[in-house]
Amino acid sequence: MNRINQVLSELKSQGRKALVTYIVCGDPRPEQTVQSMHALVEGGADIIELGVPFSDPMAEGPVIQKAHERALEHGTSLKDAMACVKQFREQDARTPVVLMGYANPVERFGYSAFAQAAKAAGVDALLTVDLPPEEALALDQELKANELENIFLIAPTTAPARTKEICELASGFVYYVSFRGVTGASQLDADEVAEKVSQIREVAHTPVLVGFGIKDASSAKAVGACSDGVVVGSALVNIMAQADASAEQINTQLKALVQSLRTALDEL
Repeated sequence: MNRINQVLSELKSQGRKALVTYIVCGDPRPEQTVQSMHALVEGGADIIELGVPFSDPMAEGPVIQKAHERALEHGTSLKDAMACVKQFREQDARTPVVLMGYANPVERFGYSAFAQAAKAAGVDALLTVDLPPEEALALDQELKANELENIFLIAPTTAPARTKEICELASGFVYYVSFRGVTGASQLDADEVAEKVSQIREVAHTPVLVGFGIKDASSAKAVGACSDGVVVGSALVNIMAQADASAEQINTQLKALVQSLRTALDEL
């Protein structure tokens, strides 16, 4: 069983919510990434989303855009992201890792070659922000052949018929974007999220996780109450952005924030 399915199944049986944490590979420096991944797990993260740096991260707000820029200054690539996952696996064989990025690097790598390399590295899933379902069939076939999950986004503006199509193709979990706009904004409306998650659940065969706008214990708890879990990115990437902080200082702060999120979710 894929690690994502195993972890989400275990959490459901325990009556607990999933905590997914996002950082960008190579930010703020390449040697930081694997250390920070372990810090996130130590804090209580259930799943890690590792951002693959891209020159035009159109779905991201300023905080994560700058993280992509910092990572690209070091030449961090898709291959580097998979290398980080492989190194992470030397100490952690359990925590699922999702590569999150844009279609161009994967297309350039080649779908078959990418899927095989990702599986060999210990990657569990791919979330391609700008690849709609109708254009993802060839990639999906290669991912499934290598036992990798294909994560899709659903937005507040997604029509019911399209939501159903996305849910039919998605595996692992469905990622609901909690509001219109880019990552890092603060327009979260828990009541609207609850209504939309309820609609998605009517057609989804996977857990429904919610991201965008979740930055602290309060927002995590509000969204966790109506979903199967939350995804937190910009608040963590803000910590990574401290140019003068040491790796130890950054990891201590990451761990503390994740612990506060984990505690809030476990109170539900």
